[in-house]
Amino acid sequence: MDRIDAMTAFVAALDEGSLAGAARRLGRSPAAITRAVALLEERLGTRLLHRTTRALHLTKAGERYLAACRAILAELAEADQLAAGERTDPRGLLSLTAPVTFGRLHVAPLVEDLLEANPKLEARLLLVDRVVSLIDEGHDAAVRIGHLPDSSLVAARVGEVRRVVCASPAYLAAHGVPQVPADLAGHRIISFSQITDNSMWSFAPGPGGGSRKQVTVRPHYVVNGAEAAIDAAVRGRGITRVLSYQVEEAVAAGRLSLLLEDYEGPPLPVAIVYPEARLPAAKLRAFVTFTVPRLRSRLAALPVSSAAKNLSGRE
Repeated sequence: MDRIDAMTAFVAALDEGSLAGAARRLGRSPAAITRAVALLEERLGTRLLHRTTRALHLTKAGERYLAACRAILAELAEADQLAAGERTDPRGLLSLTAPVTFGRLHVAPLVEDLLEANPKLEARLLLVDRVVSLIDEGHDAAVRIGHLPDSSLVAARVGEVRRVVCASPAYLAAHGVPQVPADLAGHRIISFSQITDNSMWSFAPGPGGGSRKQVTVRPHYVVNGAEAAIDAAVRGRGITRVLSYQVEEAVAAGRLSLLLEDYEGPPLPVAIVYPEARLPAAKLRAFVTFTVPRLRSRLAALPVSSAAKNLSGRE
């Protein structure tokens, strides 16, 4: 088995979660996959994997080597397509990730349209409210919401969304409407821990000007999923803070009311990110070319308050 085959076996083992899974995927024996990984470790002079009866765990060296293997194998596949004159024909498996609600509402429909337009293309869409490592977990691209750290990823900005505070009309009728951020101290707070600190919410200065406001809140209910926070708010359990697209339907239907809009901070950017490559795969180019303008159009149609627009670009 040569080094490229061994790299392929190594990556497949991590993708499948086991040496046996890699053997099934590649049509080889488990012993052959084990030999391939051992060959790489012998050549490198270091251990890449810790093996247990239930799982594989990368060593620090294995983490770095996995990222390099993925990049090398991707460029080899693209070079093969280029030599065969297929570089403009998207094909193969496109692996994507996006936040749960945003992905369901805005990404999944576009991926379905992309597949309809490219019958040789397949897609896998992972919807999860966490930052996924594209290289380590083997994804081609991701939709990210929020300010991006400096990295080797290419980013195509497609729009922005707001942080909004909201509650049900029934809750507000019973407990009053907060007029300024400081009023939140007297209210029942439902905190979505993926979006904000559980106890400190930040707001823009508002109509009176001044400095950015930091308000201490005392959540009586903390969840790590937006849908649970929104459902509780709709049932009148308290005030929550989520992202604007997550409550668009509930606000339009009158189940939730937006609060403190004059104090909203700058909108959060939304971007498609993907690893930089000298020869980006045809499937990735097709996804970016197809999705970026359509996502921009979708996000431009979402409501953004005048306060948020005026503050855009300022922290």
